[in-house]
Amino acid sequence: MIPSAYAELDMAAVTYNLARIRAYAPKAKIMAVIKANAYGHGLIRIAKTLADADAFAVARLGEGIALREAGITQRIAVLQGFVDREELEFHIRYGLEPVVHSPPQVELLEQISSAESVSVWLKLDTGMHRLGLLADEFAPSYSRLQRCPAIRRPIPVMTHLANADVLQDAITEKQLDCFNSALRNIQTECSIANSAGLLAWDGTRSGWVRPGIALYGVSPFPGRTGPDEGLRPVMTFRSRLIATKNLKAGDAVGYGGEWICPCSTRLGIVSVGYGDGYPRHARAGTPALIQGRRVSLVGRVSMDMISLDLTNCPDARVGDEVTLWGKGLPVEEIAQHASTIPYALLCGVTPRVKMVERWE
Repeated sequence: MIPSAYAELDMAAVTYNLARIRAYAPKAKIMAVIKANAYGHGLIRIAKTLADADAFAVARLGEGIALREAGITQRIAVLQGFVDREELEFHIRYGLEPVVHSPPQVELLEQISSAESVSVWLKLDTGMHRLGLLADEFAPSYSRLQRCPAIRRPIPVMTHLANADVLQDAITEKQLDCFNSALRNIQTECSIANSAGLLAWDGTRSGWVRPGIALYGVSPFPGRTGPDEGLRPVMTFRSRLIATKNLKAGDAVGYGGEWICPCSTRLGIVSVGYGDGYPRHARAGTPALIQGRRVSLVGRVSMDMISLDLTNCPDARVGDEVTLWGKGLPVEEIAQHASTIPYALLCGVTPRVKMVERWE
């Protein structure tokens, strides 16, 4: 029986993508970014599959604790770090590596005893202007941390690229210049590359690289897909047809009656909606696959159902499998039809969607 809505996860594609990423930066260490439930793919599942990764990165303390409690032993960087002494103590207790991005964090680290040793990453703001020490804060903070007896050395330094997905963009070059200038007299490990940096910017591939979306087989670049980058999509989101009906010209479909049948139309109803993570704002014409053929979304997306024009698949029947994105239908394309990004679609798949692992 085909479930109402499920996500098929190609686990072999995860390891394939990791190997592909290593080929881009063969001398670098890989910090696999598995925040936000591994971009919707399952935090623990993906961490265990990426056993060959040198380290992991998560956004928040709770994600790091969950990994440790699941038996994950690799280094784990917590990108948002800590905001108070209690959170810092949890990092120490679980052997997590907080990212230090503000002077108040440095002050807290100066207050801990040498018996509570901790590894940290120092983040430099090179132009993203989100988290990170500004240029005039960086050198003093680095020096202060070097004097902290509880801080393990070396203290690696990272930054984050704001526009690496825009090829030949001057902002990325400026960020690289800023980073290299700040570290001119510092010998330590560095981390610059996100997925876009890793795939497109040679100057980011040394030290540690931090792939995120590329691990899941999705391109970070507008107008491109994972296979364009030599990657394999991990998630294929599917459901099934639960009803069909024949409508006449002029009949309205869905809430608000926004889509009107231009002619006699065979309609298919699929058991999936925004309650499952299908994008609420997907426009009429958004493709889906039935029997390997493209059909089009019509009418508004509901909480539990969508409607498809079956004109291109006249043999479609109740019970047929429907591919919403994934193999044969890039999630990047669906995101474009919904005026969003593929990251949001992958992260937005809800808990009621069954996750099915496949090893091929």
